[in-house]
Amino acid sequence: MIKLVVGLGNPGEKYKETRHNVGFMVIDELVKRFRLKDFREESLSHVYRMRLGGREVILAKPQTFMNNSGLAVENLLEENGISPQEMLVVYDDLDLPPGTTRLRLKGSSGGHRGMESIIKTIKTEQFPRLRIGIGRPKSKGDVVNYVLSPFSSEEKQIIRRAIVRAADCIVRALELSVEDAMELCNRKEV
Repeated sequence: MIKLVVGLGNPGEKYKETRHNVGFMVIDELVKRFRLKDFREESLSHVYRMRLGGREVILAKPQTFMNNSGLAVENLLEENGISPQEMLVVYDDLDLPPGTTRLRLKGSSGGHRGMESIIKTIKTEQFPRLRIGIGRPKSKGDVVNYVLSPFSSEEKQIIRRAIVRAADCIVRALELSVEDAMELCNRKEV
């Protein structure tokens, strides 16, 4: 049962609309859907708490910057008595076509620095994750600039649909289970 949903991104206005902040965008979509009010500063994160099905669910946006996400996640887990298997992490993925969503029960970091930080810090890969495809840059050496740049106008529509679908998937995972959400989540952009 998922008790914590962590969206990865970088804090600050400078990064708000960038590809690397898709995880934050999904949390923002959930906050809007559930009409949650102000966040609290807890565990090195912006934290929203809500009730769903008679239990508390935490939505979090780590404020440690992407490459140090593990520090915030470790704090969130420890301070709330949550196991890694009860957490779902949402983040961008260069290796998936834009708009594609993939939900998995476990796995490696796939080279994603935020996930590397989490796995290294909490010492396990055994936790659910939802990846949202952002595609790769045309120039191979330009990955950092690519992930830290905003989406093009045509990409925005594709990513917006993926964010909505990701939020739908997370709600299903929260209400039922991660396994039940996989069919809805594991789709290419249509």
